[in-house]
Amino acid sequence: METIEAIKHRKSIRAYTEQPVKRQDIEQILTCASQAPSGVNSQPWHVAVLEGQTKMAITEALIAARRADEISIPDYEYYPTDWQEPYNSRRIECGRALYKALGIQRKDRESKQQAWENNYRFFGAPVGILFFINQSLNKGSWVDMGMFIQSVMIAATAKGLSTCPQASLAEYPNIVRKILNMEDQNLLICGMSLGYADPDHPVNQYQLPRESPDRFTGWFD
Repeated sequence: METIEAIKHRKSIRAYTEQPVKRQDIEQILTCASQAPSGVNSQPWHVAVLEGQTKMAITEALIAARRADEISIPDYEYYPTDWQEPYNSRRIECGRALYKALGIQRKDRESKQQAWENNYRFFGAPVGILFFINQSLNKGSWVDMGMFIQSVMIAATAKGLSTCPQASLAEYPNIVRKILNMEDQNLLICGMSLGYADPDHPVNQYQLPRESPDRFTGWFD
């Protein structure tokens, strides 16, 4: 698949088949993504690939924390505390479209809870990926991490795989670090589901709109 087509076809997939992903394919995806640029070639990315028992342990621990109403203490704030326009309207539209695709009514709290817990289940994908960055690095390296993570998704798409980047998997970083026996200096940025999309699942059918370039671009001669 050509690069532009891979970018256009990438979308966040929230339902996967049980088809396993070859380790060779994961290694090729990460090797490709490692070509992402970074300031002074610092290459700030640290990656944990989760499968089998370790993936299940993290899933169970995150769900247990959520059900116990444990306070989420992420390593950084992903979302703003005060949503402004047009971002708030887009956020609301996104949530409505997702619940509609899942057939969840607005007041159905139990179904909403199950839908949220599916984040921690990696939406049934056989592979989970977690992205970390050393706490000594500054905001520029976080920009580099964004380019690396996008490269992972594009490389996966080119290989016929699907992904879903997930900030939700970084809500309880201390739990994750404990399971992985990882030091606190490794900040958890986000997670990602990786696998083969279930083409028949309704949640994979909806598509959110994107603004055209003339809405977010200024041209200066």
